[in-house]
Amino acid sequence: MVFSLTLGVELALSLLLAATLVYCSVLERRLKTVREGQEHLKSAIGELNTSLARAGASLRALEMAAETVGESLDTKLTEARTTIDELSLLTASGERIAERMERSVSTRPVPRSATAGLPSGSVMGRLDALRAAR
Repeated sequence: MVFSLTLGVELALSLLLAATLVYCSVLERRLKTVREGQEHLKSAIGELNTSLARAGASLRALEMAAETVGESLDTKLTEARTTIDELSLLTASGERIAERMERSVSTRPVPRSATAGLPSGSVMGRLDALRAAR
């Protein structure tokens, strides 16, 4: 009986040891998978970090380009406004000159016989016709 009880205990312990061995091998495989996943995660984080650094550099370059273009546009806008002011001044001056010329022409009539021989006589005739049409 002693022999069979000892044999039973040893068999039970052997079975438990075998179960522990199987469980350890399963656990080793799972740990190996976790380690591989951890390595992939490290490489993904490294790639993400590199991508973020590139994106930051690209944003800085974009900001610099936008600033340069903005300054250029401001300069051109200032030049355009200056040109508009000059053109409006010239236009106003031209309109005043045209009004003065029109007043001087309308106040003193030009005899047709005096301008008939001149090449500008036909032009003056057309001008008179335009004034009459108004």
